[in-house]
Amino acid sequence: MVAPRGSCTETKGRNAPHLFILENSSREDKHECPFARSSIQLAFMLCEILHVGEPCSETAQAFYPMFFGQERFFEELFCICIQLLNKTWKEMRATQEDFDKVMQVVREQIMRTLTLRPTSLELFKSRVNALNYSEILRLRQTERMHQEEILAAPVLELKERLKPELLKLIQQQRLLHLSEGTLFRKISSRRRQDKLWFCRLSPNHKFLHYGDVEEGSESPPIESLQEKVPVADMKALLIGRDCPHTKEKSSGKQNKDLLDLAFSISYDVGEHLNFIAPTRYEFCLWTDGLNVLLGREMMSERTQSDLDILLSMELKLRMLDLENIPIPDAPPVVPKPPSNLNFCYDFTHIEQVFGVAWQDSGCSQCEIEIVAATGGHLEELKRGQKS
Repeated sequence: MVAPRGSCTETKGRNAPHLFILENSSREDKHECPFARSSIQLAFMLCEILHVGEPCSETAQAFYPMFFGQERFFEELFCICIQLLNKTWKEMRATQEDFDKVMQVVREQIMRTLTLRPTSLELFKSRVNALNYSEILRLRQTERMHQEEILAAPVLELKERLKPELLKLIQQQRLLHLSEGTLFRKISSRRRQDKLWFCRLSPNHKFLHYGDVEEGSESPPIESLQEKVPVADMKALLIGRDCPHTKEKSSGKQNKDLLDLAFSISYDVGEHLNFIAPTRYEFCLWTDGLNVLLGREMMSERTQSDLDILLSMELKLRMLDLENIPIPDAPPVVPKPPSNLNFCYDFTHIEQVFGVAWQDSGCSQCEIEIVAATGGHLEELKRGQKS
């Protein structure tokens, strides 16, 4: 492609640099985007992507018809992309240290849009602006998941072998959370919060202890909880609209929110222990834990999320190249703390000594020794002595 002539700012989009600088002036200093540096790097990036200055190739597959409808296509494309860079910088809340990262995202936005073969610069502009930073993150995550899906057969076999072990670990965490207990609320018939109660699993996992508590209580001891339900008597776990304490509720927004947090345990005949979880996180952990006690599969979205994280971490550890590297069975011993934390060395005394030597001696050899000892700061010492 032939190198373009003229300035990238002398085009129909010549207001782009002015808008860039104007918006930049209203930002905090640490979030300012360097216009000159960005413009230079963006111009180089576009030349590299479009192979500007390179000889034409007879076997190349990339063809962009949008460039043939513009007299100064490169300059117009630059003005679109410099606004994109400014927009992406703002979305990422970037600082000077994030410059390279922002340029990588902008490059990906441009490359992904060009693969769609837009027929005009207006279409290119609309599509590249729709491809914001959050969308780039989503696409990256999707591609990573797709790559994991097409892993080699030995890796997939390893994942299946690891799942039971990791599910047991998640089950243990859920039961531990139930043993620590949670503060729940009771909803009266008038749909207002009137009482608090606490429920926890006994250490031997045989009883659910519960009882009313006063406001401000965090984790009452298990002995203070007067009521209990034997785990062996638990029949089923009910969720949402199947719970007896939500069946008669109306269809208001407040009640819809409660349905997402409601669950019940049925035990004996017609007896239920009704819960309203304080958060969705607590709902997931408690329903998972109760399913474990009932001998059933954990079904919450939190279980799948935790399993994916643990599987990913374990796979990466197992696939590390650790040949001939001994792995200790026990963690290393933490060293003792230092006797003091005065790590900043005080050079005042040394400067005073060298200052006296400078005054008492006029020989060049002494100057050389002082320069060597102070790392080349002789002139600073001179100025300090004169002042």
